[in-house]
Amino acid sequence: MKKYMSLVLFAHSIFALPFAIIGFFLAIHTTNYGFEWKLFLLMLLCMVTARNAAMAFNRYLDRDIDALNPRTAVRDIPAGRIAPKQALTFTIINCLVFMIACYFINPMCLMLSPVALFVILFYSYMKRISPLCHIVLGIGLGLAPVGAYLAVTGHFHIVPIFYGLAVLTWVSGFDIIYALQDEEFDKEHGLNSIPANFGGKTALRISEVLHIFSFIFVLLPIWFMPTGIFYYIGVAIYGMMLIYQHRIVSPTDLSRVDRAFMTANGIASVVFAVFYLLDILF
Repeated sequence: MKKYMSLVLFAHSIFALPFAIIGFFLAIHTTNYGFEWKLFLLMLLCMVTARNAAMAFNRYLDRDIDALNPRTAVRDIPAGRIAPKQALTFTIINCLVFMIACYFINPMCLMLSPVALFVILFYSYMKRISPLCHIVLGIGLGLAPVGAYLAVTGHFHIVPIFYGLAVLTWVSGFDIIYALQDEEFDKEHGLNSIPANFGGKTALRISEVLHIFSFIFVLLPIWFMPTGIFYYIGVAIYGMMLIYQHRIVSPTDLSRVDRAFMTANGIASVVFAVFYLLDILF
C-alpha cells in the first residue's frame, strides 16, 4: 500500500480535496439537504479513487519518458518498485470503485462518471498533443467542487461552477510553474508544455494571468450567496499564496519550485476551505 501511495503521490490530494469539501458543504448550507455521513464518505471515496486512477495511469503512460528524465527517473515504475502491469491494474480497480461509488450516490453522478474518468485519464495523453495539457489537468481537478455539489443535490449551480473554474485556473497556473523544471527536456523530446513552447518568461506570465482569474473566481460567489468576514479572510490568504509563489520563482531561479508547488498551494487550498467552513458555521 505504501508503494501505491507513493505511485499516486497521495499527499497531493491536498490540492483538490479541500474544494470538494467546499462543494459538499455549500450544497448543504444553501439547500434543504441535510448532512449524511454515508454520502460524505462516498464523495471522499470518489475523490480518492478518481485521483488515484489519474495519477497511476499518468505514471503508467509516462514510464518510458520518466526513465529518460533525470528528475523523474527515481519514480516508482522506472525505478522498478512497481511494475507497469501493476500500475495499470491499480488504475482499472480505482476506476471501477469510482463508478460503483457514483452508483450509490445518485443517478446524475453515475451518468456523468464516464465523462469524469475520460477527462482525468485523457490528461496523460495531452503532453504529446498540445501545450493545453495544463488546462486539461486543471479541468480534471476542477470537477471536484462541482461533483461534490452534484453528489448532494443531483443538479448544477453557478457557485460550485465558479469554484470549479477557480480550481481549473489555479491548477493550470501552478502546473505551468512546475513544468519549468522540464523545459529543456520537453523541447528535446518533442513534448508539449507551455514552457517548452513559449519559453520560461512567457510561461510565467501566462501562469500569472491564470492565477488572477482564479482569484476572481473565488471572489465571485460573494454576489451569489451570503458571506461573512471569515470568507473574506480566506479569499485574502488565497490571493496572498498565489502572489507568494510567483515572487519566489523566476525563469533563472527554479530552486524554490517545490516550495511554490507544494507548500504555497497546499496552504492556499486548505486555509481557504477552513475559512469557508468557519464562515458557514458562524
